[in-house]
Amino acid sequence: MRKPLTALLATLLVGLSVTAYAKDTLTIAYAGSMGVVMDRALGPAFARTNDVTYQGIGRGAWGLARLLAGKQMRADVFISITPGPIDLLISDGLIKRAVPIASTQMVIAYSPKSRYAAQFKAAAEGKKSWYKILEQPGVHFGRTNPAVDPQGRNIIFTLLLAQRYYHRQNLANNILHGFQNPQQIFSEASLLSRLEAGQIDATSGYLSAVVSRHLPYIKLPTAINLSDPALADTWYSKAHFNIRLPNGKTETLGTQPLVFYAGVLTNARHPILARHFLAYLQSPQGQRLLREKGYSAPRGAPLG
Repeated sequence: MRKPLTALLATLLVGLSVTAYAKDTLTIAYAGSMGVVMDRALGPAFARTNDVTYQGIGRGAWGLARLLAGKQMRADVFISITPGPIDLLISDGLIKRAVPIASTQMVIAYSPKSRYAAQFKAAAEGKKSWYKILEQPGVHFGRTNPAVDPQGRNIIFTLLLAQRYYHRQNLANNILHGFQNPQQIFSEASLLSRLEAGQIDATSGYLSAVVSRHLPYIKLPTAINLSDPALADTWYSKAHFNIRLPNGKTETLGTQPLVFYAGVLTNARHPILARHFLAYLQSPQGQRLLREKGYSAPRGAPLG
């Protein structure tokens, strides 16, 4: 039986209405440690103001950069910590310019549910050596994969610098038991969740991410926390190590400043929205949300 003409017109009008009011989806690929500030603050706030849909993809920054470079993923904006992943996309022509939007520092986060929690608390108060706690055989320490994630590399740099700073040979290996020890390595998205659940005793962390999750932590000296760009050439550069990458090649890695950079991808589906989001990250409102979640002010010059 044929539909009446009025019913057909109504169906067409409903279809046109849905199409006309469908919101654009802005896709942001970001360093996994930024999950709280991106998915609970910056992303939703920008989406409400601009009447768009926000989609965040949080993973290790190096892994994301390789997916984007290999055209296995597409996004409008990429946010990395450290210049390396951004530089990869600049060299591939996928980003022309990236701007610093925030900075942070390395800390040791610990679980209140850990049987070592009292010791960690004493270390946070300066009453006990944090590294001596981590060197104990029963402590389960967690970190991310240094082959794909800057944070996984940065904790290794921190511990290598700690060896020099505290004059304790083998400190890094006593804690890590190998740079790519699979028993300590977890995805960036799950690392702090495992800590909160008490599945691991302590983890590496960025101050920004740890504060965002309201977790207890131990601050580290500036000489080893990678926060001061002024120390990059004279001191931080003393830390370097070799690592096997996913492609099987071995690479020698060096330190880079803990600065977050954001850039619009040249193959963005929504380039105008992407540029607006970049401006939002640098705006007083965007910077206020970053500060509230534990991020420090941006440092350094743009890349590209």
